Parts: sequence; structure tokens; C-alpha cells
Amino acid sequence: MKSAAIYARVSSDQQKEENTIASQTAALVEFARQQGFDVPDDWVFEDEGFSGASLLRPGLERLHDLAAEGHIQAILIHSPDRLSRKYAYQVLLTEEFGRHGVETIFVKAPHAGTPEDELMLQFQGMIAEYERAQILERSRRGKRHRAKAGEISVLSGAPYGYHYIRKSDDAPARYEIVATEAEVVRLVYEKYTACGLSIGAITRLLNEMGPPTRRRTTRWERSVVWAMLRNPAYKGTACFGKTQAAPRQRATKPLRLSGRARRGDTGNHERPREEWIEVPVPAIVGEETFALAAEKLLDNKRFAPRRTIEPSIVQGLVSC
Repeated sequence: MKSAAIYARVSSDQQKEENTIASQTAALVEFARQQGFDVPDDWVFEDEGFSGASLLRPGLERLHDLAAEGHIQAILIHSPDRLSRKYAYQVLLTEEFGRHGVETIFVKAPHAGTPEDELMLQFQGMIAEYERAQILERSRRGKRHRAKAGEISVLSGAPYGYHYIRKSDDAPARYEIVATEAEVVRLVYEKYTACGLSIGAITRLLNEMGPPTRRRTTRWERSVVWAMLRNPAYKGTACFGKTQAAPRQRATKPLRLSGRARRGDTGNHERPREEWIEVPVPAIVGEETFALAAEKLLDNKRFAPRRTIEPSIVQGLVSC
């Protein structure tokens, strides 16, 4: 009798609630019994709530280890899209398992014994990628629609100074001001706009005063204060869609001067301000105070001594 492992996956909370992962596992257990595979209970791996577009899944990691140790001869999976939504990942994983002498068997897919079967498997992989793209696009459009309707639930958590209240049967999701944290926010804006303190000076002041950060530590960083001064939520308009994924650029002085840019992996980049969708939230500081802080931040950026985005005549020739 051949030894085998079972792998099942669902990605969304709705699928988890509908118990589809249990139905997958039950169907695979029955298939193993019919085909004469021996599957111990410890060799049934399930990944609930994990995207098929990622390879970082705990169940899949344990399956990798089991295959590498040479304990199994086959892996039983309901369909190719349960292994991954990307065809390239499907090929990568099946080839990796194959190098360990492990056969990947999809219950709802043809066994790749002929060129026709291989072609059908490729079609299924491409269809799975297309369905994932559809899901992502529908989710994006749905979030934009809810953001334009003023729903707080589309925002990714609440910033310092607020507490996120989940949606209930009686009320929609909302931000609630945390009084102690709001006082810190007002202090930061007052010291920056009225007292003329720098971001570094404000950071040192907060570290001396010792109010807890959002992570419940007393160590404040300049980047946290800088982000606080730029967040429009504090003037009563939290924004959705501020960033987008794009290739990360690592531009050095020679690259900037030559007009070339080196592209690395992807990262979040800020969208143009006119593309942000404003969602009303309770204000902690006034609009005039926020506008004054924004003006000072812009001036500091424009006149910073280390700003080298626009090359000067002596750039690269003079150093200290």
C-alpha cells in the first residue's frame, strides 16, 4: 500500500464558515481509500484562510518537510487551484515534490500522462489565475465603492489616537477617539506648528515624557512623529487608497545623473493626492493646524540640506 499525504486549502473567511475545507478533506480521504493509499491522520494538512497566490503557508511547509524526508510517495489534492492560484507555482511545487520521488495527484484534474492531459492542466492553471485576478479586481472596486460611501470598514485599522470599533448589528464600523492618545497628538502638532520644534526635538521630548506608543512602549521614533504630522485623519478625513504596489527603485547619485533607475522588488508608493478617497472620522486637531503642519513639512523637504533629487552643478564633484 502506497503512503500518501493530503493537502487542502481555502482562502476566505466565507469559505471557512461554509466548511468547504472539511468537504475537501472528506473527499480526499474517500479518494485515498478507493485508490488504496495509506494516509495517517498526522499527514492531513489544511491551510485555512491562506491565499493561493502565496507559498508561505504552514500546512504547505509541513508538507514540504514530509516530502523531503522521504516518508510519502504521493500527495493528494482536490484541484490544482487548491495547491496554488498561479500556474507557475503549481509547476514549481509539483517539480519540487517530484525530485523527492513524490507524485502529485489532483482529484479534479487529468493525470498528466499525455500531452493532451498536460495541456488541460495548463488551461486549468491559467483559468485559476484569471479567477484570482477577477476576485482581486472585484474586491478593489467593492472597497472603493464602500470608501466613497464613507464606510470606515475599508480602512486598515485605526492610527494612534483612535480605537477601531467593529461593525455591529446596530451600528456601522467607526473610529473612537482615545483621550490620552489624542492629547499626545495635539501636543505634537502644537510643538511643531506653534513652538517651532523640529521633528527630532519633538521625538526627544516624547521620549523624556514617556507616553506609551501604540505598541505600548515608551520609545518614540522620528518616523512615527513624521507620519503623525502627515496623517489627514487627525483633521477629520481619513483617506483610502493612499498607496499602491509598484516596483521599488533604488536610485543612487550616478543613476540619477545618468537618468537611469534600478528596479528591485515591489513596494508601496504614495498615489497622487487627488486620487485619495476621503472618509469622515472624528477630528483631533483643527484643519488650520493640520494645514500649517503640512506647509512646514513641505518647506523642510524643499530646503533640506541633504536633498539631492535635483542634481546641482557640483554634485558628485564636491564632498566632505
